[in-house]
Amino acid sequence: MNQRLSYSKGPIEPPLLEYTIGEALELAAAHWPANLALASLHQKIRWSWADLDGEVNRIATGLLALGVRKGDRVGIWAPNCAEWTVIQFATAKIGAILVTINPAYRVSEVEYALNKVGCSVLVTAPRFKTSDYIAMLRELGSEKLPHVRIMISLGPEQIEGFLRWGDLGISPDRTALTAIASTLDCNDAINIQFTSGTTGFPKGATLTHRNILNNGLQTGHMINLGPEDRICIPVPLYHCFGMVLGNLAALTTGSAMIYPGEAYDPRLVLEAVQAEGCTALYGVPTMFITILNQPDLADYDVSTLRTGIMAGSPCPIATMRAVIDRLNMREVTIGYGMTETSPLTTQTATDDPLDERVSTVGRVHPHAEAKIVDSEGATVQIGEQGEYCSRGYAVMLGYWDDPEKTAEAIDADGWMHSGDLATMDEKGYVRITGRIKDMIIRGGENIYPREIEEFLLSHPHVADAQVFGVPDEKYGEEVCAWVISKPGATVSAEDVIVHCKGRIAHYKVPRHVRVVDSFVMTVTGKAQKFEMRKIMQAELESA
Repeated sequence: MNQRLSYSKGPIEPPLLEYTIGEALELAAAHWPANLALASLHQKIRWSWADLDGEVNRIATGLLALGVRKGDRVGIWAPNCAEWTVIQFATAKIGAILVTINPAYRVSEVEYALNKVGCSVLVTAPRFKTSDYIAMLRELGSEKLPHVRIMISLGPEQIEGFLRWGDLGISPDRTALTAIASTLDCNDAINIQFTSGTTGFPKGATLTHRNILNNGLQTGHMINLGPEDRICIPVPLYHCFGMVLGNLAALTTGSAMIYPGEAYDPRLVLEAVQAEGCTALYGVPTMFITILNQPDLADYDVSTLRTGIMAGSPCPIATMRAVIDRLNMREVTIGYGMTETSPLTTQTATDDPLDERVSTVGRVHPHAEAKIVDSEGATVQIGEQGEYCSRGYAVMLGYWDDPEKTAEAIDADGWMHSGDLATMDEKGYVRITGRIKDMIIRGGENIYPREIEEFLLSHPHVADAQVFGVPDEKYGEEVCAWVISKPGATVSAEDVIVHCKGRIAHYKVPRHVRVVDSFVMTVTGKAQKFEMRKIMQAELESA
């Protein structure tokens, strides 16, 4: 590594896999046929690797019988469940492209997603929480979804206009499945994931077998997963965190996938860890914060936990320390990346010094490169702040049917530009310091919300904080903070301001503070600051 410039290249071990996800499943079924592959606790489903492969083959042949072919787009709109994973692997076996639909999407969003990528088949749960998916799809009708020719409903009920999941592949034809396998290549597109849409219209990141299978392998290797491990996966499967770092890390290492429930619930997570003896736990920081704040946390046996991944948004240092101390996750790692990079490109190691594990997102992954650049695209000096960029096997093919947005994100040399601000130290550790678009400019001063959020979390009664800018006539923008109190504690706006005054620069002290019960979030646990900004702006204008 150049000691002067913020550039780093990862190791070349373990080697990259050069086969498809379908082939990986067949290898897993051959290596660990009787081992537990998947336990969906809310469904009371437990499958070995041989069971899972058999179920995948049944659904794959059923899709072929319906005329689904290589390159066709098959959507899945459902919360976490065993069928989600089956369709993930079944589409991979026949070369269809799985389109993952956010379970929180409403009518206009699902219409946009299905039409953007031309989905011909949609697998859907009948309903989830307050969402009646069947009613929404009927409201749209065939006129607004011209590409969709087949809709398949999960669950036992017969619904007019929908095929039943249980009726797929009743008479499996393995001959057709074997024939199509020989036409597949690991560089084929296999998955379209919509970016979370914290700003603007979601874009469809198009990923290959090679992209996501290898990211699962490299991530699993970083936390030393093996056939004896059980991964508690409360993060959504529709997102890379669940389907790649969860399912595909398990597939490539022989670990078991444990689903505590169809959606995140801290109590179900703790029950799953205790009942299944989970050794790894995944989550975004907000999930870990709610687990740590469970009043009866001490009543659960979490002694089997060893490792896991915290990712999805910057991790408060205090939270990381508490996860290590109170959840027994002494080998927990922090990962960083984006949907467009399959997702992880940096990760801390299980044996990194504690200071590095709690304050950085680690070093660059194997078979990847990372650099920090200025606004002109030049690599900055070690320790200087700039935009994080990455390159290597994990970078997506592009945004589906959007060459203009693809060219904005991936430069001519293959570097994916993240939009995140970061620094790199002389050992290659990366620190994420904020979003370029999140930066607040107050009277000419550049303010980075992450720094203030970390400071607010040092208040003994603050459980979580989000900082963003709101318009101001005098300064252009002012600092606004939303904070959540710790259970059993109360904190006031005045407390927060007093905590800041004299301890951080005056221009960083929040002008507006609101104590709230929750933040506006995406389903993956990312705070939607642009939505919170709109709410605050309306409140201030009406005051």
